[in-house]
Amino acid sequence: MQIKIQASPLLKKWHVAGVTVAIGLSAALFSAQAAASALEQFKQFVASTQSAKGEFVQRLVKTDSGTVKVSNTSSGSFVFSRPGKFIWTYQKPYEQVLQADGDKLFIYDKDLNQVTTKKLGNALGSSPAAILFGSNDLEKNFTLKEGGTKDGMEWLEATPKTKDTTFDRIGIALKDGVPHAMELRDSFGQTSLLSFTNFEKNPPLKATSFTFVVPKGADVFNQ
Repeated sequence: MQIKIQASPLLKKWHVAGVTVAIGLSAALFSAQAAASALEQFKQFVASTQSAKGEFVQRLVKTDSGTVKVSNTSSGSFVFSRPGKFIWTYQKPYEQVLQADGDKLFIYDKDLNQVTTKKLGNALGSSPAAILFGSNDLEKNFTLKEGGTKDGMEWLEATPKTKDTTFDRIGIALKDGVPHAMELRDSFGQTSLLSFTNFEKNPPLKATSFTFVVPKGADVFNQ
């Protein structure tokens, strides 16, 4: 699946002396996460995160004659539950929803009041969506390697093993054990940059959270 550019988130409380122990463990955990490599952080994130929600800002970045240009800025929210269930909502500059219930993908354009549906199948596969929303077996579809430190974050590079994907390389920035950004580089030399905020891991979700309801009067097209 290709994220469409607008035109792609314990310690117990101990009493008395136990408080000191909890604080010490928390500091040690934070220090370990800060020192951990991107790959270590990412594997821990995948293993410990069944679901998440947060907000995003998406930008298209182009380099033209040595000048970096940013355009097509959009923003919204997301929620996901592995494997293959998610709601990716664009709120600005106009509303659009990409939603998957584990079986089908629904794309809703509010302005057109139009819904496009398609079988999810292996659509996630080697797409950027698989990084956040897919199964835990990412190394089946991606070659993962360290991407270095930038802007105070550890970067991981994911290269799709299959060639039938729009993206040549995907960068994931991690800090304190959660993704803070993704950099999606396509075969046309364009880069989409996603930044995440208010990332919440394993929030309580209802069983019906990902059931898509066709808006009243909307036209539905099946692909």
